[in-house]
Amino acid sequence: MPDTSFLDWPFLEDRHRDFAQRLEAWAAAHIDPRPHHAGEDVDAACRALALQLGEAAWLDASVPAGGGAALDVRRLCLAREILARHSGLADFVFAMQGLGSGPITLFGSEAMRQRILPEVRAGRRLAAFALSEPDAGSDVAALATTAVRVEGGWRLDGEKTWISNGGIAGQYVVFARTGEALRARGLSAFVVEADTPGLSVPHRITVIAPHPLATLRFDNCIVPDANLLGAPGDGFKVAMATLDVFRTTVGAAALGFARRALDEATGRARARKMFGRTLADMETTQAKIADMALAIDTSALLVYRAAWKRDVSGGGRITREAAMAKLHATESAQRVIDDAVQIFGGLGVTAGVKVEELYREIRALRIYEGASEVQKLIIARQVLG
Repeated sequence: MPDTSFLDWPFLEDRHRDFAQRLEAWAAAHIDPRPHHAGEDVDAACRALALQLGEAAWLDASVPAGGGAALDVRRLCLAREILARHSGLADFVFAMQGLGSGPITLFGSEAMRQRILPEVRAGRRLAAFALSEPDAGSDVAALATTAVRVEGGWRLDGEKTWISNGGIAGQYVVFARTGEALRARGLSAFVVEADTPGLSVPHRITVIAPHPLATLRFDNCIVPDANLLGAPGDGFKVAMATLDVFRTTVGAAALGFARRALDEATGRARARKMFGRTLADMETTQAKIADMALAIDTSALLVYRAAWKRDVSGGGRITREAAMAKLHATESAQRVIDDAVQIFGGLGVTAGVKVEELYREIRALRIYEGASEVQKLIIARQVLG
């Protein structure tokens, strides 16, 4: 049983505690705990999980019916932490329904929200966020995909890569250069339906923890004016406002992975006997356990501080707090999980053992939605500025 004492912290309200307790009970009863490995049909698994989460109304947290004002970041963080502790793929599906539709929730017209979001909320339509390119990831201002005005809309040309839900999403939020100004100020955001002529998926990407990832290609891809999010030139604002919400939740997912690793490690330490005593009796093991617990509590404080500040600010920017939460939680979780693998010994690198799956799952979180090195730059600029 995981430590739930953090639920009593003043960052959270009774409604958050109730949400966490209900989701924990549901996840324990419904989420398949078996690790995911290469070779399985991960697309089918994601579609099934989206329907499960939608039918149980858990996606209401990531795709709220009330629009951007209803996004409760503390609830998002609790959901990601709990789901990640049970299943990395369940967390992925929940998070992508939110991130992939977040720009529509925050900046879409009422007609667009009514047309797309109910299906995403129900889990019947998968969402995707298409920002990264072969030569532009963390440096958003370097995007090369272009959008040129044509009669009644825009023509998109270029390539996106590392796109989660690529190839299975119902629509993509695509960021492209429209040229209103130099670098970041000359970007715009568009909703591109998956069946739009000119949009193709040239290849899928295989990674160490199976998730649906793909490269997208846009060749003379025409989207109507109604699919523009905000105004021309608002793309950077759309991207950053969305990431400001969901970047903190990446830290929450890492926290969930770390908590599960600590639970697995303490169970193993108590049960495994060596030289006439258990691993838990050895001071070297106790030191690891202490470091793991300290890292987890520190990460949790940063994650829920950032989420609390975003919620109480009424949608204000939390750039510094979100960067700190993501950086510390993901880096710490990597160390916690590595220590858990070490406590398991050879069993820890065996396929089908939970800590082995956690070891594969955590690595990408230190890269996506802003690599750790970029988070350090963001924090330093906030402090120096």
